[in-house]
Formats: sequence, C-alpha cells, structure tokens
Amino acid sequence: MGINLMQPRFPLGKIYATPGAIALDEDLAKFLHRHHCGDWGDELCADDKQANEDALTYGARLLSRYATAGGSIYIITEHDRSVTTILLPSEY
Repeated sequence: MGINLMQPRFPLGKIYATPGAIALDEDLAKFLHRHHCGDWGDELCADDKQANEDALTYGARLLSRYATAGGSIYIITEHDRSVTTILLPSEY
C-alpha cells in the first residue's frame, strides 16, 4: 500500500487568520494544507464541493469548512487567488 500525499492545487496568495480563528488554539496549518490540496472539509455539502471544483477551472472563490474541537472554521481563497483567510463562521 503506497502513501497518498496531497498536492497543492492552486495558489493561496497572502494568508490571514482572524482573531477568532487564532483564539481557537488549533493547528490551523493542517486545515490550510487540506484546503490548499482540495480537501474541502467534512462540513460542506456535495453541491458546495462541486462548486469549488468548478471554481478551480473558472476562477471563482474557494470555500472550505472544517470541524475543530472549538467549533467550525472557514477557509476562503479569493477568486484571483491573492488572499486566503481563515475565520470563524460568525466572522464571515
């Protein structure tokens, strides 16, 4: 059995995290890596995941949602891939 290494699928641009996301005291880098590699998280429906796949082709915004011990986080990469932000849903 081989090792499946997730490979980045798009540029992240500048990376920001909101105070709420930082306050969770989570390893945000592991969620950022999943987002970067196209693992859109456990909390998105199939339609939203497909919208992200389409966005990779057509240049729209990318959104991932992950469950953490302290609650959910969003990771959003802008349509032009210039900025990626990690934030709480309440900060959206």
